[in-house]
Amino acid sequence: MKDLLEPFLYPHNLLFYGLLLACLCYKKKGLWFLLLFYYLVGNTFLANQVRHWYSHNTQKLSEQPMSILAMPQERAISSDVPALYVVLGCGGSATQLPACASARLNVLVSELSKHNNAPAAVLITTRYCQPYLDYLHQRSVQTVIDCFDAGDNTYQEFASLAQRLDKTRYYRFITSDFHSWRVSKLLAHHHFTATVGAVSTQTFRPVNCTLNCLFTINLTNLDFYSKLTAEFMSYAVYRFGGARLTGVVSDKNTP
Repeated sequence: MKDLLEPFLYPHNLLFYGLLLACLCYKKKGLWFLLLFYYLVGNTFLANQVRHWYSHNTQKLSEQPMSILAMPQERAISSDVPALYVVLGCGGSATQLPACASARLNVLVSELSKHNNAPAAVLITTRYCQPYLDYLHQRSVQTVIDCFDAGDNTYQEFASLAQRLDKTRYYRFITSDFHSWRVSKLLAHHHFTATVGAVSTQTFRPVNCTLNCLFTINLTNLDFYSKLTAEFMSYAVYRFGGARLTGVVSDKNTP
């Protein structure tokens, strides 16, 4: 009973009910639109449906190589083992490894352990290589590891990788789940044949939805939508803004 009733007393839900009361008292269309917007972006049941849609697409990216349908028959993939694992950097410093980076490396170690008998190589794109290398060496990862600074953002990283990697080979890119959509678009844009390994984050996991979730607001959902919107808008800026905004020219900006 406590878990059922307690959410109704949270400040953001009191604001929701206060806004509902204002709508009933003043009967202004603007208030109703504001109430509807607040409910739609904060409701857990609706947000979980979006999370399910996004995770479903993320799962497909993990299983189906990008660009494989456009590949000539002689370039078809003959093995499930990637020629190279590419771990996209996640910031940090010369001495510290951020949590998002360690999560990506943990997924990498898990995937490498499934192919003990197959040779594998790892490429990491980050400015601060040493903490990444130390983390992998502590876990006794026996593979060839290369690391270099590919750029200040994801778009610069992909521009560097497009010049560095052989696009006739099959790759596995490791990133966070809220970056997986954008990474998949960049893989297709640069004509890589690759799958995306998406590291699960708390924001994109479904939130428990009990009987009260249809009538309450959860601030976690606002964080989810903000990250999802940032993902889509970032790619839109790259496609239409070009080098002036991202430091890399998209083909839409190429004469």
